[in-house]
Amino acid sequence: MSLKLDDQICFALYSTSLAMNKVYRRVLKALGLTYPQYLVMMVLWENDQRMVSEIGERLYLDSATLTPLLKRMESAGLVERNRAPQDERQVIISLTDKGKSLKQQAAETVPQEMVCSMACSLDELASIKSQLEGLRDRLMKSG
Repeated sequence: MSLKLDDQICFALYSTSLAMNKVYRRVLKALGLTYPQYLVMMVLWENDQRMVSEIGERLYLDSATLTPLLKRMESAGLVERNRAPQDERQVIISLTDKGKSLKQQAAETVPQEMVCSMACSLDELASIKSQLEGLRDRLMKSG
């Protein structure tokens, strides 16, 4: 097994992730969102009023990473954090009107700009996505 950097799949994934985040940073600037914030927003746009733990599970993030991110989003007026009435230990995250209004703007710009930046066919992107999800799932199982 080679120890050359360019032979490593981990480096190919890492450097691709950096390049993807750079493009997202440019695309999301108009929305005033960072990439991690955009991920949280997509989770909430799918289903509003989610517990922090649910968001964390969906995004593969622990609460130590997610909590400061959610606090910044609350300060920006995108979400509200409230204690669950049935269990005060749980925090429910809800979209504000400002957060809800970003959905349409994001839908009109982000997917199209990202597809153009990747310069791949939709079939090719679907195949890459499927392969990456399979790899992720296998890695998660191997722990």
